[in-house]
Amino acid sequence: MGNLQLSTGLVKTDAPTSKEVNKGKFVTRRIRNGIIYYYTPITACHEDPQTPTALCPISSLPPSLSDSSSADASSPLLSEIATSSEKLSYSSSTSRPLLLFFSWLGAQPGAAAKYRDLYLDRGMDVLLVQSSVLHFLWPRWGLRYGLEVLNILEEPPFSGRAVLVHASSIGGFTFTQVLTHIAQEPKKHGGLAQRVVGHIYDSLVVGSLEHMATGLGKTLVPCLEGFIKNTAMLYFWLFKSHTADLYENSIQVFYNSPVTSPALFYSSDNDVMCNPAVLEKLMDFWRRRGVAVDSRRWKESTHAAHLRCHPEEYLFTLQHFLNSLPISSIKAKM
Repeated sequence: MGNLQLSTGLVKTDAPTSKEVNKGKFVTRRIRNGIIYYYTPITACHEDPQTPTALCPISSLPPSLSDSSSADASSPLLSEIATSSEKLSYSSSTSRPLLLFFSWLGAQPGAAAKYRDLYLDRGMDVLLVQSSVLHFLWPRWGLRYGLEVLNILEEPPFSGRAVLVHASSIGGFTFTQVLTHIAQEPKKHGGLAQRVVGHIYDSLVVGSLEHMATGLGKTLVPCLEGFIKNTAMLYFWLFKSHTADLYENSIQVFYNSPVTSPALFYSSDNDVMCNPAVLEKLMDFWRRRGVAVDSRRWKESTHAAHLRCHPEEYLFTLQHFLNSLPISSIKAKM
């Protein structure tokens, strides 16, 4: 199909790829390198000629129309129907809430898919934002990336939609880069902060520079963890004004986040990338600001893998949190 223009020159996507999720289908669109949009298609029902814009799930169409691989590409009629259905499907999905998922560093497709499917099954579309280690090592690049994410969220088909944020590990840093631009220009970007109905932080990296350096070592090359940690600490010292000072600024932005909707934190006592005392201090500070904060903390777990280690408790906590949010479409039982 070629590239599809989503907005006025800002966002382009590759040709869509259909994937299966449970009994339904979702469509994958790559917005840009590192940012992927997953949505459940809806298309027009043509059974009633008096209501040509009525909507129904794409799975209810005849197989020849719902599966593009079975259509005869040489048929002008089928081609026109497919094109019209896809456009309506794409635009109609924008009525659903959007899950903004900031994944952990080096997240494998299969592992990230578990979180994606969790929210797709609850009637939400998902925008996956992947982080690069370069965004962290040189924060100015991270800020530039954060602005790209922000601009995407302010353009169709994402503008105006209710947003739920789920950030895992370094994903919390990437989301903070988005928040930095909102804090710097609230009149221009403050609308996104108002659209966020809730935010979830899984294995947030919080504490000292040493916690950050430890995280790099464990994530990049675990067998050289000590060497990478020491190298990172030297790097932070040599380029303090370009790294450590900007990290401190990001921490202050996060503490005074322009997003004040309910928050949920997942953590564990044995996570060397998170100082439990500092995390508790952060949550208490937010509570004093009037933010409703919930949390689930384990004595032992695995960084960015609490869902795998404690699935029942993880999902129960998530269920309770989502039920407290003002979006009826995400309150269905898991």
